[in-house]
Amino acid sequence: MNIKKITLPLTDDVISDLHAGDSVLLTGTVITGRDAAHKRLYELLEKGEELPVNLQGEVIYYVGPAPAKPGHAVGPAGPTSSYRMDKYTPALLDRGLKGMIGKGARSEAVIESMKKNGVVYFAAIGGAAALISRSIKKAEVLAYEDLGTEAIYRFTVEDFPAIVAIDAYGHSALAKG
Repeated sequence: MNIKKITLPLTDDVISDLHAGDSVLLTGTVITGRDAAHKRLYELLEKGEELPVNLQGEVIYYVGPAPAKPGHAVGPAGPTSSYRMDKYTPALLDRGLKGMIGKGARSEAVIESMKKNGVVYFAAIGGAAALISRSIKKAEVLAYEDLGTEAIYRFTVEDFPAIVAIDAYGHSALAKG
């Protein structure tokens, strides 16, 4: 199996070379966010206000990591179900987000917005939270610290394993049905 090693941030050239089903190892930085953080970001956009993080060129990981044990950046950090962010996603993609990491299917509206904005959706392996956390080398809170583990973090990752679930052309590696 051919695994593509990708250095973040994502560029349009890298995104255009990714295809549904590709296995990847991501190295660089990603931001995190789950339901509550997405809702707050969306509400700010609806009011025309500035976001607390610059989404331009970022990859967001849908995760709320468990608290870190001594000597670790985070505790188990498995992906959450991506559909829970679908209501908010097109607005964030329009603000420059270039990639998402989660698990499960996405809505047609999200897929259309991905094609429009040249964005890729990676699937992380559900049930592998402890394994995934080993690829997270550093975690720092960027916004919404009051949300605890669901705050927006910046993770520094090294060889973070994922699969291209939906590419920027709208092709999906996810099972239908």
